[in-house]
Amino acid sequence: MPTGMIKEITGLSILEIILIIAIAWFLLRFVQWFLPWLATQAPSRLRLHLLPLMPIFQLLIVVLAIVNIIPLIIEPTPENFLAISGAVAIAVGFAFQDYISSLVAGIVTIYERPYRVGDWIKIGEAYGEVTAVHFRAVELVTPDDTVVLIPHKNLWDTTIYNDNNGQREHMCVADFYLHPEHDAEEVRQKLRKVALTSPYLQLKRPIAVIVHEQPWGTHYRLKAYPIDGRDQFKFTSDLTVRGKAALAQLDVKPAIAPQAVR
Repeated sequence: MPTGMIKEITGLSILEIILIIAIAWFLLRFVQWFLPWLATQAPSRLRLHLLPLMPIFQLLIVVLAIVNIIPLIIEPTPENFLAISGAVAIAVGFAFQDYISSLVAGIVTIYERPYRVGDWIKIGEAYGEVTAVHFRAVELVTPDDTVVLIPHKNLWDTTIYNDNNGQREHMCVADFYLHPEHDAEEVRQKLRKVALTSPYLQLKRPIAVIVHEQPWGTHYRLKAYPIDGRDQFKFTSDLTVRGKAALAQLDVKPAIAPQAVR
């Protein structure tokens, strides 16, 4: 260790370090509260632009805190900086391999943005809305209101499905299984009208009715976009309930799957 690397730690230095840590902690908590609050107050189109800023601000706060603390402990010379950086990197790398991998992946996440706050993503078996992007993990809330924490290191070797990728709305699908003896074009038009009259529909996005003929009947997939992705389950339920009622008016029978298909 080079001579004179560590400064003499005085009571004043300790107070300054404590003050910097306290201010950084307060700012982190403030950002964690303020940006979600601001997103709820701002127009809905700005929500997905404000929420992704949270991890960026948090990273900046931590970096600034570290940059201000180091000169209070170590003489800020290039030699000292290289020596202490190498020693810390080796020690931390061996002791916290998985944790460091998640932290590095978290920094990559902030840069590449495979997911951000407000996105609906699926990683492994977990599907839900991203409510927070921490340094080590991403926090999801599933449709069952379960909070799931997934380490960022999964970014390296796991496929990530992102339904809306920073957009307010994303595609929803309602499935209908009908007996094959019916007027397919009439059913398509009826399902399209069901989507057009939904109060959740985003009119600027396309509506599609996809038809697949199966050995046991006809499978219709009604695809459309809600105004806000958070309404996806209400939207799908609305399409399903009103779609079934509309098809009943056409006297179309539901498909009966063979025993082997069930």
